[in-house]
Amino acid sequence: MTIVLDAPRIVITRPLMTLKNVSKSYGAVQAVRDASVEVFPGEVMGIVGESGSGKSTLLRMMNLEDTPDTGSYTLDLPDVQGNLFELDRFARRMLCATKIGIVYQNPHLGLLMNHSSSGNVAERLLVAGERRFLVLRDKAQIALEASEFPLERLDAPPIELSGGMQQRVQLAKAIALEPALLLLDEPTTGLDVSVQALVLDTLKRLQQDRQITMVIVSHDLGVIRTMADRVIVMRRGVVVESGLADQIFQDPQHPYTQQLVHAKL
Repeated sequence: MTIVLDAPRIVITRPLMTLKNVSKSYGAVQAVRDASVEVFPGEVMGIVGESGSGKSTLLRMMNLEDTPDTGSYTLDLPDVQGNLFELDRFARRMLCATKIGIVYQNPHLGLLMNHSSSGNVAERLLVAGERRFLVLRDKAQIALEASEFPLERLDAPPIELSGGMQQRVQLAKAIALEPALLLLDEPTTGLDVSVQALVLDTLKRLQQDRQITMVIVSHDLGVIRTMADRVIVMRRGVVVESGLADQIFQDPQHPYTQQLVHAKL
């Protein structure tokens, strides 16, 4: 819990999202071990680590795609209670449709590649219960415009779009219902440097304009340094260091974090 002093008032800020002591194994491989994460309203949390560090597994658990062997997951929202890992399949789907948005590294995981771009966004609205065609179309257009997608391509299917445009469709789909939490799994991997910069600019603008709480996973420290307020460093399934982004990048304490930062420099 963080206490912010603003004399003469004391404002107590509670975490929006809390993962507590989560562990996850796949057979003999322990992907995540006893990891705890708190993310506060309006902040951007970065998770870094090399391939196999457990960062993507942690993100999948935040999106309720994976259930840990142990641990709990809570969201501090008025109509969300208890350990979310105990929800059934339908309840998980509805919660993710309305409260959690995700942008995958591979657009094929998040999009219907042969459906129109606006139809992909509308599909999320349909899951949440909207059935009026004009409302679906209008809300899809608003979300696509917010993600800086060219509106003249509303009816183009993602399979005909560039990688950067596919990520914008995913982003529009993720924010269409103004989720409390936005998850981003390597959102710029595989994109040209100039396209990466455009996608990051869009994410930063959305976060500033809407104060969206974000968790972004990346092996690219430049992406995390650009986006994150706080950073978690993972190695072999364990959180080895966490702190403010400036502290992590300027004065890393753990030898593995030092190695990562110095390799980037």
